[in-house]
Amino acid sequence: MANIPQKLKLEIVTPERLLISEEVEEVTIPGSEGYLGILPGHLPLLTTIGAGVLSYHRSGQKYHLAACGGFAEVLGDRVIVVAETVERPGEIDVSRAQIAKDRSEKQLMSREQIDVEATMASLLRATTRIKVAELR
Repeated sequence: MANIPQKLKLEIVTPERLLISEEVEEVTIPGSEGYLGILPGHLPLLTTIGAGVLSYHRSGQKYHLAACGGFAEVLGDRVIVVAETVERPGEIDVSRAQIAKDRSEKQLMSREQIDVEATMASLLRATTRIKVAELR
C-alpha cells in the first residue's frame, strides 16, 4: 500500500505577494464549479477558483481567507493556489465591502439595464469578504 502523506504543503500566492507557505492538514478551495475539499494524498487536480471562502486546517485550528479568481493545482502532498486576490480577515475593509454589497443589490433591484453577471460577481465578492471578516 502506498504511503499517504499526513500533511499538505499549502502555498497561496497573488500577483503582489506570497501569502502562505505552510504545512496543513486540510484545504477547502472555492472552485468556480463548487467547493473542493483537499486532504493529503488527493489525486492530482487543476481547477479554476471562483469567489469564495478558502479555508485550511493547521494544528487543529481552522483559518479562513476571502479568495477571488485564479487557479489551484493539487498534487498528492501539495496545494498551490495562484489567486487574483486573497485577503485575511484582518485585511478586509468591512465598510467598503458593505458599500459594494449595497450598491450591487440596489443595481439588481433597479429596472436599469445592467450587466447582471458582473453585478452578481461583485455581490458575491462583497458578501464573501464580509463573511470572512465576521469569522475572525
